[in-house]
Amino acid sequence: YSLFGQRYAAMQNTTRKFLGACLLWLSLLAGAWAQHPPVVPLRDLPDALKQQWQQARPEMNSNSRCAAAYDTHSDHERMTLKCSIYIKLAAEGARRAMRYCEEDREKKRIHAPCRLVQE
Repeated sequence: YSLFGQRYAAMQNTTRKFLGACLLWLSLLAGAWAQHPPVVPLRDLPDALKQQWQQARPEMNSNSRCAAAYDTHSDHERMTLKCSIYIKLAAEGARRAMRYCEEDREKKRIHAPCRLVQE
């Protein structure tokens, strides 16, 4: 190797390490977002969804979760609230509520994303 060849090889190695670290950071960031889906405070829900939530609340336990999606506060046909009530793990309740909400959101053609309801 010449001196130039050694420096070029060292620079390539450093670049690979840097890119690897960037990819690791991005994958961790994506994983963190997947574990923490978007939320909506209960007080921000449209009145119709608040009423649905109040009806489901007596059956819910500490691990129960609900997810909501709505485009406007006035169009009742374009809103949904889906809950996972009888569940043993909160994370599984959140995943199921989001899945149920996404299914209904597609059927009703709601443009806004599903979000977990937070008391």
